[in-house]
Amino acid sequence: MSSEAIDIKDTIKEQIESNSILLYMKGNPEQPQCGFSAKVTQMLMACGKRFAYVDILSNPEIRSTLPQVSDWPTFPQLFIDGELVGGCDIVTEMHEKGELKPLVEAAGGDAASEAEAE
Repeated sequence: MSSEAIDIKDTIKEQIESNSILLYMKGNPEQPQCGFSAKVTQMLMACGKRFAYVDILSNPEIRSTLPQVSDWPTFPQLFIDGELVGGCDIVTEMHEKGELKPLVEAAGGDAASEAEAE
């Protein structure tokens, strides 16, 4: 394994650890580049709390390395408090069952949200 691949894994781990809600997606929340990324973004926005994202299309080394780190093959990938929640199907199921919003609201131990104040 090259040192570059190790550096990318460290970068990914640091991104996951330093953001209580992190979405690895195609595109960005304003302009998702695939339907699955758009759907997860909409569900997260409906929860009313800010989240970080990484555009895997503009970060090909993260796109190719993240599945090794997360042990999850597809995108988008949602992480909350350092744990992989899953992809679009799992997030959709959690949203429909009412399980996503409480998880998002509890993320980072901060129930207050800048988005709710708007």
